[in-house]
Amino acid sequence: MGRGELPMVEKVLLGIAVVTLVPIRFVLALIILVVYYIICRLCTLFSAPNRDEEEDQEDFAHMGGWRREVIVWCGRFLSRMLLFVIGFYWISVSYRDIDLPDQNKSSSQNEGKDQPEEPERLGAIISNHVSYLDILYHMSASFPSFVAKRSVAKLPLVGLISKCLGCVYVQRESKSSDFKGVSGIVTERVKEAHENSSAPMMMLFPEGTTTNGDFLLPFKTGAFLATAPVRPVILRYPYKRFSPAWDSISGALHVFYLFCQFINHMEAIWLPVYYPSQEEKDDPKLYASNVRRLMAREGNLTMSDIGLAEKRIYHTALNGNISLPSVLHQKDD
Repeated sequence: MGRGELPMVEKVLLGIAVVTLVPIRFVLALIILVVYYIICRLCTLFSAPNRDEEEDQEDFAHMGGWRREVIVWCGRFLSRMLLFVIGFYWISVSYRDIDLPDQNKSSSQNEGKDQPEEPERLGAIISNHVSYLDILYHMSASFPSFVAKRSVAKLPLVGLISKCLGCVYVQRESKSSDFKGVSGIVTERVKEAHENSSAPMMMLFPEGTTTNGDFLLPFKTGAFLATAPVRPVILRYPYKRFSPAWDSISGALHVFYLFCQFINHMEAIWLPVYYPSQEEKDDPKLYASNVRRLMAREGNLTMSDIGLAEKRIYHTALNGNISLPSVLHQKDD
C-alpha cells in the first residue's frame, strides 16, 4: 500500500476507516499532544532552560525536582497512550540474555569485578531506525533525549516538548563545523549520562536514516566516541497490509494510511548492555561495527553498505525524477 493502484477491497477498507477511525484517532492524538504541551508549559513556568548559546542549544532536561518527574512520567504515559490511539494496542517487549563476543564478555566481567555492587552506567541507548514511531516507543520506554533538526525547536507544541526531552539540535544544511560541534555535544551528553545518574539519557539512531526494517545500515561513530557502554534495542513492525516503516512515501500520506489501519504491531528486543573492550575504546569504528553486527545477528537483520545518498537516489527514481545530480550533491544527514 502507498504506491500504485489499490485493489477494490483495500479501497473499501480505506473508505470505512476514513469515516470511522481517522477522525477519532486524529482528535484523540491532538488532545494527547495538547495535554502534554500544557503539562510541559506549566512545569517550565518561571524556569530558565539549560543553555549553550555558542552551539544554539537549550533544553529543560537538566531541570530537577518534582517538575522534571512530572514531565518524565507524564511523557512516558502519554506517549504510550498515543501509540495505543494509533493502533499499537499491544507491544511485544523482550529482554534477551545472550552470550556477547569473547572480548566484550571478558570486559564486562572485569567491570563486574571492579564494581561488584553497581555495574557501570549506560552512556546511550542505541536503536535501529525504522519510523518516526520509534521515537514514541522510546519516549514511553525510557524518555531519553534525541538528535533533532533545529527547526523542530520552533514548531508549535512539539518545540517545547522537544526541549523537555533534552533534544540536541542540528542544522542539516549547515557547514561541517556545525556538525563537528553537534558531535561534540552528543559525546559530552553521552559521557554525562555515563557518569551522572541524574543526567538525561541519550537515544541515538546510528544509521542516520530510516530503513524498511529488514536491513541495518552502516553505523556512524558519534554514539561511540565517548567509549561508554551502550544498550542496543531492535525495533520491528510486523504487518500484513501497510508497513509502519517510513520508507518510500510522503510523511502525510504515511500518517494517513497508518491511521486507516485498524491494528498495528510493534516488537522491541532489548539486548544486554554492551561494555566495550579496550580495543573498541581505542577504535570507535570497531566499537560501532561490533555493536552493529550484534544487532544484525540478534534481530535477523541484513547488513547493507548503502547510505543516505543511495537512498535519496532510490526515492528520486521512485518519484520518476531522472535528474539525479542535484540529489547526489545534497549534504549527508
